[in-house]
Amino acid sequence: MKSRLIFSILVAATLWFLMFSPWTAHWFNFWWAMSASAIILTSVATFNMKGLSGIWPQKRTQALSNLGFALLIAVSLWIVFYIGDKLSQWLFDFARPQVNLIYDMKSSLSPHVIALLLLFIIGPAEEIFWRGYIQSTLCRYMKPTTAFLTATAFYTLVHLPSLNFMLIIAALTCGLAWGGLYRLFPKHLPAIILSHALWDAAAFVWFPF
Repeated sequence: MKSRLIFSILVAATLWFLMFSPWTAHWFNFWWAMSASAIILTSVATFNMKGLSGIWPQKRTQALSNLGFALLIAVSLWIVFYIGDKLSQWLFDFARPQVNLIYDMKSSLSPHVIALLLLFIIGPAEEIFWRGYIQSTLCRYMKPTTAFLTATAFYTLVHLPSLNFMLIIAALTCGLAWGGLYRLFPKHLPAIILSHALWDAAAFVWFPF
């Protein structure tokens, strides 16, 4: 199991390097590459977890509860990033140009298509892989809090090839937020997945910073 876990993290690191590094990023349309990577990671997680059916709520009341929780998380995290964006511009001259580089990726595809990819493929895949598979599996080998911090570290480190400080800090913040929520509420993974999807679409398309 440990070898599968290490291999899975190396797969994610390789995909993120290809998508984000300045030496390889120009090889692909970012959004199609990200979507393909998301499908690969979901497939890896599904194979190693022997399916995903167990993570979804079985009752309508559970689904409604998850929806409300997801909206609360997404809105709260958007507010955190809004404040962080203003503070970073005040503190660092490089902050806004680096954020603009992230948003420049939107020009390669229709915003409506990007929103759909974020909602239904990219956002869900990242949570299924990093929290549903990586963090939960690490819990078998270490204490839950250590597993949470380790998974967050991996999630942050795979963004290093971007050489974009603001993106790396954003990944760290999101990893701490969603990983921390999964540490506290492991039975609410569907809500965390949905919140990631909603936050992605809001931050990149609907209400960009």
